[in-house]
Amino acid sequence: MSGTETRSDAGLPQKQTVEGVKNVIAVASAKGGVGKSTLAVNLAFALKQLGHKVGLLDADLFGPSIPTMLGVKQEPKPDVMGRIRAVMAHNMPLMSIGFMVNPEQALAWRGPLLFQVIQQFFHEVKWVPYGEYLDYLVIDLPPGTGDVQLSMVQQIEVAGAVIVTTPQDVALSDVRRGITLFNLAQVPILGIVENMSYFVCPHCHERTDVFANGGGRREADLKGVPFLGDIPLAPVIREQCDSGVPLVLADPTSEYALRYLAIAEKVSQAVPPLALTRRGRGRG
Repeated sequence: MSGTETRSDAGLPQKQTVEGVKNVIAVASAKGGVGKSTLAVNLAFALKQLGHKVGLLDADLFGPSIPTMLGVKQEPKPDVMGRIRAVMAHNMPLMSIGFMVNPEQALAWRGPLLFQVIQQFFHEVKWVPYGEYLDYLVIDLPPGTGDVQLSMVQQIEVAGAVIVTTPQDVALSDVRRGITLFNLAQVPILGIVENMSYFVCPHCHERTDVFANGGGRREADLKGVPFLGDIPLAPVIREQCDSGVPLVLADPTSEYALRYLAIAEKVSQAVPPLALTRRGRGRG
């Protein structure tokens, strides 16, 4: 079995670290359609812009969208030891089930097979050359709070979770379920991001709160977790993801890219790159 095992003080099952990774950061939403994958991609590249070594895992097995967002279609290749080499996208190691299946294929997989694939992603992917380490592996979790998500965060040592929501009440009620899931697995909540917070008309510059506004901050205050920031509903963010070059890469000094960078700063301050080193992992 690959990876280093650690045991929870509460008697939960042993958790494993990911070989070559100092910190695993989960990006989650208990509800689909809130822009979680877009946030995960831009957060990963924002952390990279801050000078960290970062990888990105698309763990949404039923709806893998990150290969499209990064304009990558190549199939992963094995290394000399038989492990799967991560695909490089804009100089960042990336893995997704989207590289391995036909994009039109529906994955009618049941629990045991899903768990097996996730285990392979964590323990059979070579993220960096031997002897090197990623500071952060950002994981785009599937939406929801089902068995797959719970099993992942119970089995892998996750340094912290970023919860993505939109401002309206129907999304915020799901945020509470997401927080409960991570609390059960003893995973720290790094904070909440309010996505699609508002829309500014590019013609008249009038602001419209399409999905209400401020719900993410209020929920963070209510739950006693950090509010990491808000991201407007901006066509350019969607356009860049569709083009295969995320906004943080395409226009790193733009207003919206700076918002992602500010969120990444807060995440890196909450989980320094040496966090796992202090628990016994050596540096690469």
